[in-house]
Amino acid sequence: MPSSRQPAARLGSAARTASQLRTLRAAMELFAEHGVGATSYQRIADAVGVTKGAIYHQFNTKDEIVIAVAEMELARLEDALEAAGALDCRIEARELLLNRVIDHAVEHRRAANTLQFDPVIVRLLSEHQPFQRFIERLYGMLVGEEPGPDTQVRLAALTCVIGGTVSHPLVADLDDDTLRNQLLDMARRIVDLPDVAPRRISRKAKRASA
Repeated sequence: MPSSRQPAARLGSAARTASQLRTLRAAMELFAEHGVGATSYQRIADAVGVTKGAIYHQFNTKDEIVIAVAEMELARLEDALEAAGALDCRIEARELLLNRVIDHAVEHRRAANTLQFDPVIVRLLSEHQPFQRFIERLYGMLVGEEPGPDTQVRLAALTCVIGGTVSHPLVADLDDDTLRNQLLDMARRIVDLPDVAPRRISRKAKRASA
């Protein structure tokens, strides 16, 4: 299992007001449609139906909005990480986590692509320590913590396959179940999950992820 050298705060654990959540959801839609660079405070305010000053009152800078949006989206995987970490069988833990990662990407197709490939988001998150700790835990569980070219290539392939596929025009007409199953087969090969790994997680794993 991944090392537990220090307890990490949950990603996106900051309490948000209903107004802030509306702003973040609107911002996510705009980021996905136009990119972060082309999304202004005014554009976010117009989408929410408030003044630009009201958005400034909630978030002092656009960088704060970007980080809060990313944390809001990725925090959905925190429960999956905790559930996987509670399992005794490493193969089953990896299977559970991979299923949840792909479920999230398929259910939030545009967000998954934007969070991985928008240059502003990539830059900000690379400097955001809570996100870096989250990614280390996530990747450590899926691929392993041993550094080296093999691990680096597997991680790069996994992120590109998932993030790039879910929003690609060629799969736009695929239903979620079909896309999920195809992605899962491909991703399992990338992270080298054994063929004997159960396609359906056990009852214990299901209870842990509930």
